[in-house]
Amino acid sequence: MTDLPKRMALAQDGFLHKTPAYGEPRMAANWSTPRDWDEWVSWLQAGLHARSRWRLPLVAIGMLFAKGRRTVTSWLRAAGIGDDYIDYYYFIGSVGRKTGVIATQLLIALLRFLPLGPRVLLAIDDTPTKRYGPKVQGAGIHHNPTPGPADQRFLYGHIWVTLSLVVRHAWWGTIGLPLLAWLYVRRKDVSKLPSKHGWEFLTKLELAVRLMQWIVPWLVRASKQVWVVVDGGYARRPLLRPLRAQGVTVVGRLRRDAGLRDVPPPRTGRRGRPRKYGAHKLSLAKRAGQRGGWQQVSCRLYGEDVVKTFKTFLATYEKADGLIRVVIVKEDDGWMPYFCTDANASVVEILEAVADREAIEQDFHDLKEVWGAGQQQVRNLWANLGVFHLNLWLHTLVELWAWKRPKSQLTDRRASPWDDPQRRPSHQDRLRALRRSCLHEELTALRQTEQLPRKIRTFLRRLGNLAA
Repeated sequence: MTDLPKRMALAQDGFLHKTPAYGEPRMAANWSTPRDWDEWVSWLQAGLHARSRWRLPLVAIGMLFAKGRRTVTSWLRAAGIGDDYIDYYYFIGSVGRKTGVIATQLLIALLRFLPLGPRVLLAIDDTPTKRYGPKVQGAGIHHNPTPGPADQRFLYGHIWVTLSLVVRHAWWGTIGLPLLAWLYVRRKDVSKLPSKHGWEFLTKLELAVRLMQWIVPWLVRASKQVWVVVDGGYARRPLLRPLRAQGVTVVGRLRRDAGLRDVPPPRTGRRGRPRKYGAHKLSLAKRAGQRGGWQQVSCRLYGEDVVKTFKTFLATYEKADGLIRVVIVKEDDGWMPYFCTDANASVVEILEAVADREAIEQDFHDLKEVWGAGQQQVRNLWANLGVFHLNLWLHTLVELWAWKRPKSQLTDRRASPWDDPQRRPSHQDRLRALRRSCLHEELTALRQTEQLPRKIRTFLRRLGNLAA
């Protein structure tokens, strides 16, 4: 039997964890992390069962320091998890079943911490993650949005319909904070899933509606006006009509051959229901081809102040279930139409919202290149949901941790004189800064127990920079 005082000392040092399945103590690596990072992770823990929530900080620290291919094994190895590694695979599956609850915890934290204005901008889009190997539940053959030089029109993997909160940082411009995603499984692939999962087929548009049904009540409760920006592929009736019924303003790209009609005239006292759509069709090509009517406006797009040439008018659109504002923008290579379901929205608000949609594209890039989304190589459906959402939430937590930190703490470009010193810190820079902060906490704890020579401290700092 283990000596009780020794076990108490180990528990106070944070080394001892009790595995709920067997009730036996397990040894895991102890990490000293920044206090605010501990608070964010602890806040997410509240969405998990009390018997397993203690595993989340260990998985998170393993994700921060994992190297090479970002498999779950590399996560556990970086966290120093050995004997009970199988329990962590089951834990990741339980995370996949609790994605909505944990995402709600994260959303509440963002609403409390970030200086959000009365209007909140959301972005919805889908992205694929390539997979390899047999018996990967939920995977299928999908169109490849980025075929590349090899012209690979199709890929095998998962499709994730993702929701991100788009915010503007005072120093770094537009930043996307991914919150929740739904896995899109083709109708023909749903039958391949085990019946115990109870998975039902939903289109991408229906999944996007479910994401909005989850987040809109929370934002309305926080007295926020909700805007959502979508790509042209999502500007369709199954999405536009339910969102309009929820009071959500939708901004997006409009088809050039969209079936627009003019605004019906006001009622003249006749009996019956008033007209909802005009009697005359409108042609975007003819409107854009006319030389007159162009105006100019100054707005901030993609981090720069630019002047855009535009035309704007009101129209009725059956897919949007009523009145919309149309904005035609003249570009160097032609023209591009956009729309907004709020007829009172200004041109600047519409164009800036369309430009801010780039944040979710940057999220997808960082999730795959920095966090290795799709590399975890798990096969179970809930485990796939768990690993993808862990990548989403760690991405958001890193941005949250770096929100109020100055550029001098997030990046040091003195070792890279060829780099632009004015460039904003990338997500990789923020992640490295968090790693350095964790290692600094470790060195601080070490110096409190032992007085190290100055040369040793300098050497350890250099090793920390290499490890981060």
